[in-house]
Amino acid sequence: MDGKEHYDRALAIYDPAEHRPLTTRSGRDVGVTLLSFRATCVWQLGYPAASRNDAERAVKNARETGQATTLMYALYFAGRSHIYFRNYAAAHTLVDELIALADERGAPYWKALGTAARGGIFALTGKASDAVRAITWGITSLRSTGASLYEPSHLWRLAIAYAELGQRDDARRCIHDAIEKVERSKEKWCEAEVHRIAGEIALKSPEPDTAKAEAYFESALTVARKQQAKSWELRAAMSMARLWRDQGKRQQASDLLAPVYGWFTEGFDTLDLKEAKALLAELQEVYLGKPSPAVEADLRKCGEDIKPGLC
Repeated sequence: MDGKEHYDRALAIYDPAEHRPLTTRSGRDVGVTLLSFRATCVWQLGYPAASRNDAERAVKNARETGQATTLMYALYFAGRSHIYFRNYAAAHTLVDELIALADERGAPYWKALGTAARGGIFALTGKASDAVRAITWGITSLRSTGASLYEPSHLWRLAIAYAELGQRDDARRCIHDAIEKVERSKEKWCEAEVHRIAGEIALKSPEPDTAKAEAYFESALTVARKQQAKSWELRAAMSMARLWRDQGKRQQASDLLAPVYGWFTEGFDTLDLKEAKALLAELQEVYLGKPSPAVEADLRKCGEDIKPGLC
């Protein structure tokens, strides 16, 4: 919450007439930068609707500046926000525009970031081979510029792609690399999700390591709670709840997930919250061989072509 308060204060004193001309010194409009970062911040804190509003305002304001560097910045962060919302079609549109603009303006850094983001979308929508190629190219290109920021997020999506392809050694190598980079770089904003994905990957092997997965999910929950990162906490709670459900611990799973889902006040149109609602209904259902019609309807709304867990 401290981070959000600082973004709020900075935006309150931002004056386009006074501060927009400083773009020639900093390379991008500070107001757009603040909105882009606050979008990520408030999503993690558990406010998807507020995050979406900030991301859309950032792109709109960036277009109004007529500055390519500011627009590339806004497109990347808005695309990343839509990946968090799991609105992959919108994310793809923004990332494609970013890559095209980066090509047009000769901006290799933004092209590399955009390509890695595109690969992340592939990884999360079942296009694992395309994901490996795009993310690997993006990481290699970024490293050639000396850039390492956001690498843990690229690596966890690369791990997802390798896991989907059955290349489990590569998946474990990438997720362990992501965990190590979070520790070394102190890029803690994604620490909870890195641990959650490590747990999901532990379950993907022919002989799932449920004990290791549970330990990773517990680490993800601990970190998310410490950071007040409700969106990461919700994902970790869903992963743990699915594991416990499959172990017959339905009541324990429901007791974990219910208060986290109940905390949210907005963003109920996002896939995470739709899936959480459906899972909670399933856990609380008295089963007679299959979910009730209401639960089945909620499951359909979550998107039949999107796999839960590794998203």
